[in-house]
Amino acid sequence: MGTPDFSVPALDAIINNFKLLAVVTQPDKKVGRKQVITPSPVKKFVLDKGYEILQPASLKGNIELISRIKELQPDLIVVVAYGFILPPELIAIPKYGVINIHASLLPKYRGASPIQSAILNGDKQTGISVMLIDDKMDHGALLAQKTITITDYDNFESLHNKLSQLGADLLLDTVPKFYSEQIKPVPQDESKATYCKLITKEDGKIDWNKFAEEIDRQIRAFTPWPGTWTEWKGKSLKVIKSKVIKSEVGSHKVGEVFKVNDGIAIACGKDALEILELQLEGKKPMTAKEFSNGYGDLIGAILK
Repeated sequence: MGTPDFSVPALDAIINNFKLLAVVTQPDKKVGRKQVITPSPVKKFVLDKGYEILQPASLKGNIELISRIKELQPDLIVVVAYGFILPPELIAIPKYGVINIHASLLPKYRGASPIQSAILNGDKQTGISVMLIDDKMDHGALLAQKTITITDYDNFESLHNKLSQLGADLLLDTVPKFYSEQIKPVPQDESKATYCKLITKEDGKIDWNKFAEEIDRQIRAFTPWPGTWTEWKGKSLKVIKSKVIKSEVGSHKVGEVFKVNDGIAIACGKDALEILELQLEGKKPMTAKEFSNGYGDLIGAILK
Protein backbone atom coordinates (compact mmCIF):
# COMPACT_ATOMS: atom_id res chain seq x y z
CA MET A 1 0.00 0.00 0.00
CA GLY A 2 1.74 3.14 -1.22
CA THR A 3 1.35 6.14 -3.48
CA PRO A 4 4.29 8.54 -4.20
CA ASP A 5 7.81 8.06 -5.54
CA PHE A 6 9.04 7.35 -2.02
CA SER A 7 7.09 4.06 -2.07
CA VAL A 8 8.58 2.70 -5.30
CA PRO A 9 11.95 1.25 -4.11
CA ALA A 10 10.18 -0.73 -1.39
CA LEU A 11 7.65 -2.02 -3.93
CA ASP A 12 10.46 -3.04 -6.25
CA ALA A 13 12.19 -4.87 -3.39
CA ILE A 14 8.97 -6.73 -2.54
CA ILE A 15 8.42 -7.79 -6.17
CA ASN A 16 11.97 -9.16 -6.41
CA ASN A 17 12.03 -10.95 -3.05
CA PHE A 18 8.49 -11.92 -2.03
CA LYS A 19 5.19 -12.96 -3.57
CA LEU A 20 3.21 -9.80 -4.22
CA LEU A 21 -0.55 -10.41 -4.17
CA ALA A 22 -1.85 -6.92 -4.94
CA VAL A 23 -1.03 -3.22 -4.87
CA VAL A 24 -3.25 -0.64 -3.17
CA THR A 25 -2.69 2.98 -4.14
CA GLN A 26 -4.64 6.24 -4.21
CA PRO A 27 -6.98 7.00 -7.12
CA ASP A 28 -5.66 8.74 -10.25
CA LYS A 29 -5.65 12.51 -9.77
CA LYS A 30 -5.68 15.68 -11.85
CA VAL A 31 -2.15 17.07 -12.11
CA GLY A 32 -0.64 20.32 -13.43
CA ARG A 33 -2.14 23.36 -15.07
CA LYS A 34 -3.95 21.26 -17.64
CA GLN A 35 -5.37 19.00 -14.90
CA VAL A 36 -4.40 15.80 -16.69
CA ILE A 37 -5.68 12.64 -14.98
CA THR A 38 -2.48 10.95 -13.79
CA PRO A 39 -1.85 7.64 -11.99
CA SER A 40 0.30 7.57 -8.87
CA PRO A 41 4.01 6.69 -9.20
CA VAL A 42 3.25 3.33 -7.58
CA LYS A 43 0.54 2.54 -10.13
CA LYS A 44 2.82 3.60 -12.99
CA PHE A 45 5.53 1.27 -11.71
CA VAL A 46 3.33 -1.86 -11.69
CA LEU A 47 0.94 -1.01 -14.51
CA ASP A 48 2.52 -3.36 -17.06
CA LYS A 49 3.63 -6.04 -14.60
CA GLY A 50 0.33 -7.90 -14.33
CA TYR A 51 -0.42 -7.28 -10.64
CA GLU A 52 -3.86 -6.51 -9.29
CA ILE A 53 -4.20 -2.79 -8.53
CA LEU A 54 -6.81 -1.53 -6.07
CA GLN A 55 -7.57 2.20 -5.86
CA PRO A 56 -10.25 2.87 -3.24
CA ALA A 57 -11.40 6.47 -2.82
CA SER A 58 -11.48 5.89 0.94
CA LEU A 59 -10.96 3.04 3.40
CA LYS A 60 -13.48 3.86 6.10
CA GLY A 61 -16.45 1.52 5.82
CA ASN A 62 -15.16 0.11 2.52
CA ILE A 63 -16.68 -3.37 2.70
CA GLU A 64 -15.67 -4.22 -0.88
CA LEU A 65 -11.97 -3.56 -0.24
CA ILE A 66 -11.95 -5.39 3.10
CA SER A 67 -13.59 -8.40 1.46
CA ARG A 68 -11.06 -8.44 -1.37
CA ILE A 69 -8.07 -8.23 1.02
CA LYS A 70 -9.54 -11.10 3.03
CA GLU A 71 -9.86 -13.16 -0.15
CA LEU A 72 -6.18 -12.54 -0.93
CA GLN A 73 -5.18 -13.89 2.51
CA PRO A 74 -1.92 -11.92 2.80
CA ASP A 75 0.71 -12.89 5.35
CA LEU A 76 1.77 -9.26 5.55
CA ILE A 77 0.73 -5.81 4.37
CA VAL A 78 3.49 -3.25 3.81
CA VAL A 79 2.53 0.43 3.94
CA VAL A 80 4.85 3.11 2.55
CA ALA A 81 3.47 6.67 2.33
CA TYR A 82 0.05 5.41 1.28
CA GLY A 83 -1.87 8.50 2.40
CA PHE A 84 -4.92 7.00 4.11
CA ILE A 85 -5.26 5.82 7.72
CA LEU A 86 -5.96 2.09 7.89
CA PRO A 87 -9.11 0.98 9.78
CA PRO A 88 -8.77 -1.70 12.50
CA GLU A 89 -10.64 -4.31 10.43
CA LEU A 90 -7.99 -4.01 7.70
CA ILE A 91 -5.06 -4.12 10.13
CA ALA A 92 -6.48 -7.34 11.61
CA ILE A 93 -6.45 -9.28 8.30
CA PRO A 94 -2.81 -10.30 7.63
CA LYS A 95 -1.20 -13.10 9.64
CA TYR A 96 1.83 -11.02 10.61
CA GLY A 97 0.08 -7.67 10.78
CA VAL A 98 0.83 -4.47 8.89
CA ILE A 99 4.35 -3.04 8.58
CA ASN A 100 5.01 0.61 7.88
CA ILE A 101 8.19 2.28 6.58
CA HIS A 102 8.49 5.78 8.07
CA ALA A 103 11.15 8.35 7.14
CA SER A 104 12.29 9.35 10.63
CA LEU A 105 13.75 7.83 13.77
CA LEU A 106 10.48 7.30 15.59
CA PRO A 107 9.06 8.44 17.94
CA LYS A 108 10.59 11.65 16.54
CA TYR A 109 8.66 13.33 13.70
CA ARG A 110 5.47 11.35 13.57
CA GLY A 111 3.24 12.67 10.80
CA ALA A 112 3.31 13.85 7.21
CA SER A 113 6.57 15.82 6.82
CA PRO A 114 9.43 14.03 8.63
CA ILE A 115 12.06 14.66 5.93
CA GLN A 116 11.33 18.39 5.67
CA SER A 117 11.21 18.70 9.47
CA ALA A 118 14.62 17.12 9.95
CA ILE A 119 16.20 19.60 7.51
CA LEU A 120 14.25 22.61 8.85
CA ASN A 121 15.36 21.90 12.42
CA GLY A 122 19.01 21.52 11.49
CA ASP A 123 19.24 17.87 12.53
CA LYS A 124 22.55 16.18 11.78
CA GLN A 125 20.99 12.73 11.51
CA THR A 126 17.74 11.12 10.51
CA GLY A 127 16.78 7.64 9.36
CA ILE A 128 14.19 5.00 8.65
CA SER A 129 11.89 3.21 11.06
CA VAL A 130 10.18 -0.08 10.24
CA MET A 131 7.25 -0.49 12.58
CA LEU A 132 3.98 -2.33 13.12
CA ILE A 133 0.89 -0.23 12.43
CA ASP A 134 -1.74 0.11 15.14
CA ASP A 135 -4.79 2.37 15.43
CA LYS A 136 -2.77 5.55 16.12
CA MET A 137 -0.60 7.63 13.78
CA ASP A 138 3.01 6.34 13.60
CA HIS A 139 2.55 4.91 17.09
CA GLY A 140 3.12 1.16 16.66
CA ALA A 141 5.95 -0.97 18.02
CA LEU A 142 9.34 -0.69 16.30
CA LEU A 143 10.94 -3.61 14.45
CA ALA A 144 14.08 -1.92 13.12
CA GLN A 145 15.74 1.46 12.59
CA LYS A 146 18.66 2.68 10.49
CA THR A 147 20.38 6.06 10.82
CA ILE A 148 21.99 8.25 8.13
CA THR A 149 23.78 11.61 8.22
CA ILE A 150 22.17 14.78 6.87
CA THR A 151 24.82 16.77 4.99
CA ASP A 152 24.94 20.56 4.66
CA TYR A 153 24.05 20.10 0.98
CA ASP A 154 21.05 17.81 1.38
CA ASN A 155 17.72 19.20 0.27
CA PHE A 156 14.37 17.44 0.43
CA GLU A 157 14.92 15.71 -2.90
CA SER A 158 18.35 14.26 -2.12
CA LEU A 159 17.41 13.16 1.39
CA HIS A 160 14.11 11.72 0.14
CA ASN A 161 15.96 9.55 -2.39
CA LYS A 162 18.49 8.29 0.18
CA LEU A 163 15.78 7.43 2.71
CA SER A 164 13.55 5.82 0.10
CA GLN A 165 16.25 3.33 -0.84
CA LEU A 166 17.28 2.86 2.79
CA GLY A 167 13.68 1.97 3.62
CA ALA A 168 13.61 -0.70 0.92
CA ASP A 169 16.91 -2.19 2.11
CA LEU A 170 15.84 -2.20 5.76
CA LEU A 171 12.51 -3.81 4.85
CA LEU A 172 14.31 -6.70 3.13
CA ASP A 173 16.51 -7.20 6.17
CA THR A 174 13.66 -6.93 8.68
CA VAL A 175 10.84 -9.09 7.26
CA PRO A 176 12.63 -12.49 7.35
CA LYS A 177 13.87 -11.79 10.88
CA PHE A 178 10.38 -10.79 11.96
CA TYR A 179 8.86 -13.94 10.39
CA SER A 180 11.42 -16.14 12.17
CA GLU A 181 11.03 -14.24 15.47
CA GLN A 182 14.69 -13.17 15.49
CA ILE A 183 13.45 -9.67 16.29
CA LYS A 184 10.66 -8.66 18.63
CA PRO A 185 8.51 -5.53 18.42
CA VAL A 186 9.66 -2.80 20.84
CA PRO A 187 7.12 -0.19 22.01
CA GLN A 188 7.98 3.45 21.24
CA ASP A 189 8.92 5.78 24.08
CA GLU A 190 5.89 8.10 24.25
CA SER A 191 7.77 10.65 26.35
CA LYS A 192 10.03 11.35 23.33
CA ALA A 193 7.27 11.60 20.70
CA THR A 194 7.22 14.68 18.45
CA TYR A 195 4.93 15.50 15.56
CA CYS A 196 5.25 17.31 12.23
CA LYS A 197 2.56 19.03 10.21
CA LEU A 198 1.32 18.86 6.66
CA ILE A 199 3.33 21.29 4.50
CA THR A 200 1.44 24.03 2.62
CA LYS A 201 2.53 26.52 -0.07
CA GLU A 202 2.49 29.33 2.50
CA ASP A 203 5.23 27.58 4.48
CA GLY A 204 7.59 28.51 1.64
CA LYS A 205 7.25 32.29 2.17
CA ILE A 206 10.61 33.72 3.33
CA ASP A 207 10.85 36.00 6.36
CA TRP A 208 14.13 37.86 5.84
CA ASN A 209 14.21 38.80 9.54
CA LYS A 210 15.18 35.22 10.30
CA PHE A 211 18.84 34.16 10.47
CA ALA A 212 20.42 33.27 7.12
CA GLU A 213 21.16 29.74 8.33
CA GLU A 214 17.48 29.18 9.15
CA ILE A 215 16.32 30.48 5.77
CA ASP A 216 18.89 28.29 3.98
CA ARG A 217 17.46 25.24 5.76
CA GLN A 218 13.96 26.35 4.71
CA ILE A 219 15.09 26.54 1.07
CA ARG A 220 16.65 23.07 1.22
CA ALA A 221 13.65 21.55 3.03
CA PHE A 222 11.12 22.90 0.52
CA THR A 223 12.98 22.13 -2.73
CA PRO A 224 11.35 21.22 -5.06
CA TRP A 225 7.94 21.61 -3.34
CA PRO A 226 6.35 23.91 -2.29
CA GLY A 227 9.40 26.00 -3.14
CA THR A 228 10.73 28.91 -1.10
CA TRP A 229 9.77 32.37 -2.28
CA THR A 230 9.75 36.09 -1.71
CA GLU A 231 8.05 38.93 -3.58
CA TRP A 232 9.53 41.47 -5.98
CA LYS A 233 7.52 43.96 -8.06
CA GLY A 234 4.31 42.11 -7.27
CA LYS A 235 5.64 38.79 -8.54
CA SER A 236 6.79 35.65 -6.80
CA LEU A 237 10.58 35.23 -6.80
CA LYS A 238 11.57 31.67 -5.96
CA VAL A 239 14.95 30.98 -4.35
CA ILE A 240 16.09 27.51 -5.45
CA LYS A 241 19.65 27.31 -4.14
CA SER A 242 21.67 29.42 -1.72
CA LYS A 243 24.54 29.46 0.75
CA VAL A 244 25.12 31.34 3.99
CA ILE A 245 27.74 34.09 3.98
CA LYS A 246 28.92 36.27 6.86
CA SER A 247 27.65 39.83 6.87
CA GLU A 248 28.18 42.56 9.43
CA VAL A 249 25.06 43.68 11.25
CA GLY A 250 23.89 47.03 9.91
CA SER A 251 25.89 46.93 6.69
CA HIS A 252 22.65 46.28 4.80
CA LYS A 253 18.96 46.52 5.63
CA VAL A 254 17.08 43.26 6.24
CA GLY A 255 15.86 41.97 2.88
CA GLU A 256 18.22 44.21 0.88
CA VAL A 257 19.72 42.74 -2.28
CA PHE A 258 23.40 43.51 -2.84
CA LYS A 259 26.17 42.41 -5.19
CA VAL A 260 28.58 39.70 -4.11
CA ASN A 261 31.20 37.99 -6.31
CA ASP A 262 29.55 37.59 -9.74
CA GLY A 263 26.08 37.33 -8.30
CA ILE A 264 23.79 38.61 -5.57
CA ALA A 265 23.14 38.21 -1.86
CA ILE A 266 20.27 39.16 0.42
CA ALA A 267 20.70 40.50 3.96
CA CYS A 268 18.95 38.53 6.70
CA GLY A 269 18.30 39.03 10.41
CA LYS A 270 21.78 37.63 10.92
CA ASP A 271 24.35 37.22 8.14
CA ALA A 272 23.22 36.98 4.50
CA LEU A 273 22.31 34.46 1.83
CA GLU A 274 24.27 34.32 -1.38
CA ILE A 275 21.70 33.35 -4.00
CA LEU A 276 22.99 30.69 -6.40
CA GLU A 277 19.82 29.94 -8.36
CA LEU A 278 16.45 31.67 -8.53
CA GLN A 279 13.31 31.89 -10.65
CA LEU A 280 10.97 34.78 -11.33
CA GLU A 281 7.28 33.94 -11.70
CA GLY A 282 6.57 32.88 -15.29
CA LYS A 283 10.26 32.53 -16.17
CA LYS A 284 12.80 29.71 -16.21
CA PRO A 285 15.28 29.11 -13.36
CA MET A 286 18.49 31.16 -13.68
CA THR A 287 21.85 31.45 -11.96
CA ALA A 288 22.24 34.60 -9.89
CA LYS A 289 24.72 35.98 -12.46
CA GLU A 290 22.26 35.43 -15.32
CA PHE A 291 19.46 36.97 -13.30
CA SER A 292 21.40 40.10 -12.27
CA ASN A 293 22.49 40.60 -15.91
CA GLY A 294 18.87 40.57 -17.04
CA TYR A 295 17.32 42.30 -14.02
CA GLY A 296 19.91 44.79 -12.81
CA ASP A 297 17.26 46.75 -10.90
CA LEU A 298 17.01 43.92 -8.38
CA ILE A 299 20.26 45.21 -6.80
CA GLY A 300 19.33 47.56 -3.97
CA ALA A 301 15.74 46.34 -3.77
CA ILE A 302 14.27 45.53 -0.34
CA LEU A 303 12.47 42.21 -0.52
CA LYS A 304 9.48 41.54 1.72
